[in-house]
Amino acid sequence: MTILLNLKPEMEARLIAQAAAKGVSVEQYLESWIETNLIPEIERSPSQTQTPQEWVNLLEAFSNNPALANVPLLSDEAISRESIYREREDSQL
Repeated sequence: MTILLNLKPEMEARLIAQAAAKGVSVEQYLESWIETNLIPEIERSPSQTQTPQEWVNLLEAFSNNPALANVPLLSDEAISRESIYREREDSQL
């Protein structure tokens, strides 16, 4: 896919400087940036997340997901050991 961007001169200069600082072309820099920032972190598999910092970024992206903002917290009963293992213990009786 080819995309044409009309950037302000100051934005273009910043983009060129950031790519140069990473030692890559502007195209490579933008491709890397898009892969890192626009592909939802939650869709990445654990095998694609190798470093501890990438795990931190993945967990932060997950915890900051707006879809989780209205999720009710679990009650103490819901997360108690008895509640978690109740079905397992009942099936063993």
